[in-house]
Amino acid sequence: MKSADDALSMAERGGQRIDTWLWASRFFRSRKLANEAVRGGHVWLNGQRCKPARTVVPGDRLRIRRLSVEFTVVVAGLSARRLGAPLAAGLYRETEASLEARQNKAALMKAQRQGILHDRHRPGKRERGKMLRVKRQLPDWD
Repeated sequence: MKSADDALSMAERGGQRIDTWLWASRFFRSRKLANEAVRGGHVWLNGQRCKPARTVVPGDRLRIRRLSVEFTVVVAGLSARRLGAPLAAGLYRETEASLEARQNKAALMKAQRQGILHDRHRPGKRERGKMLRVKRQLPDWD
């Protein structure tokens, strides 16, 4: 079982790079995206901004923002390899407050979408002309 050996050796060395951990735990699709997120201030380690080479160890608290979703997790394990989704979920524990906030936000967004009617087709030439005429009559907010 190589992954358990990898995790044990990393723990003995004192941790793992934060960008590698974010990639292995499937918060980002690639190490490059994880690296850019850390550099951009979207990942906070124990309440502070950090650099991609910063080391994480089990017990550290991370605040991760992806698009409009924010996660607060506690590092539970380390892995040198990217794992499948069920195994990757074992590398962290999401806090109750974070989980509740995400669920509330999802419910709010779903409720906001209820009143929106979506056409099932692209507008034709005539419909585009009508939309442009309406748009030209509106004040410019730029």
